[in-house]
Amino acid sequence: MGTYQQQPPVSEQRSLQALSHQSVGASPGEALLLDRIRALEEDVARLREANENLVLATFNAEDQREDAEAVNRRQNEFLAMLAHELRNPLSPLAMAASLLERDAGAAPQQLRLASVITRQVDHMARLLDDLLDAARLSSGKIRLAVETLALADVLRHAVETVQPRILERGQALDVELPATAVAVEGDKVRLAQVFTNLLGNASKYTGDGGRLRLAAHADPDQIVVTVSDDGTGIAPEVLPYIFDLFTQGPRSLARSEGGLGVGLNVVRNLVGMHRGTVEAHSDGPGRGSRFTVRLPRAAGLPAAPVRPEPPRATPRRRILLVEDNADASATLADILAAEGHDVVCAGDGRAGLARALAERWDVIVCDIGLPELDGLKLMQALRAQQEGARPYAIALTGYGQPDDEARGFAAGFDRYLVKPVGAAALLAVVADAPAAVSA
Repeated sequence: MGTYQQQPPVSEQRSLQALSHQSVGASPGEALLLDRIRALEEDVARLREANENLVLATFNAEDQREDAEAVNRRQNEFLAMLAHELRNPLSPLAMAASLLERDAGAAPQQLRLASVITRQVDHMARLLDDLLDAARLSSGKIRLAVETLALADVLRHAVETVQPRILERGQALDVELPATAVAVEGDKVRLAQVFTNLLGNASKYTGDGGRLRLAAHADPDQIVVTVSDDGTGIAPEVLPYIFDLFTQGPRSLARSEGGLGVGLNVVRNLVGMHRGTVEAHSDGPGRGSRFTVRLPRAAGLPAAPVRPEPPRATPRRRILLVEDNADASATLADILAAEGHDVVCAGDGRAGLARALAERWDVIVCDIGLPELDGLKLMQALRAQQEGARPYAIALTGYGQPDDEARGFAAGFDRYLVKPVGAAALLAVVADAPAAVSA
């Protein structure tokens, strides 16, 4: 973009010079008139200059906005790719741990090791989710699925998620809930994420054998939930910025558990989206901390949950597994085969499409990031060319952005699972797959 040369037009310069010459020897009335004309022309010149500066500033602001949008877009693309690349190796780890736990002859030590692997994989997956959520929240890409929820159910889910870590560290958790049922309007997944993050932080910054407390009470118009601990506390200089992105307190070399400094930022944004507030308090280092969440109270109570149907026998499925990661393919195939399914593997997209078209399948489990032909194009080609029975298609991928999921369904997938996926969750989806139907 060029720059403006701030110079009066030639005609304006001549006009001012002419007025200057005319004012010499003029009568007092004429001189006054000429002075006024000169002042008006100077005002016009200043207005013209101001207008040119305004136009230039507008162009510069537009350039800066476009640059900021480009930076934000590249950041989101990088984070999405980072999550995909990190989720891919997590998937075989999760499946391998599931295989160890399902081994009927497993020794106690083997089961303990499998449990450690599962917890650490889950922890890594939560860090990735927080990182991606922070990016999506900053760009306004998260939407809430609001419904009336029982507060106790939301908090119970958060406790169940963090409980293994608390037990592992020998910590005690006291839970105090309202005596009567209390409801809140919100997204059950996101609200559970809020309290899971707060409880996880409390455990992380509290030593082994420490004590945590989760307490909730209801006022007529609001619900107040506090998560407190007797851990390391928060320094006064850090406290005002504790909810800012990438903010952390000083980390000692002895503390092995770190973090990305994004979890509390996600908490603040999600609570704000629920028309609530969150505050942090600490009396200083070594004196614990307390986080208080206030949410509007909902009128009424949620409908009674539907009683789940009793489990039924899982039918034997013929499954095509398309996965280029050899470790992930082997562990997935072992888990599915152990459940009684007939599994055939393909290591790239073109081979997967050829097998999918050549034979009849009940279920296809397919990665998205495949060599030769990606999973989206594979599924589009399959849906366009298939004749007869239509297999149930499950995407199993490291691409977890909402746009990625939408593209997966548009390509023809019936389910979209984001790695890492536990064996039980995958087997449940396969068990729920309907019998192959005519296309």
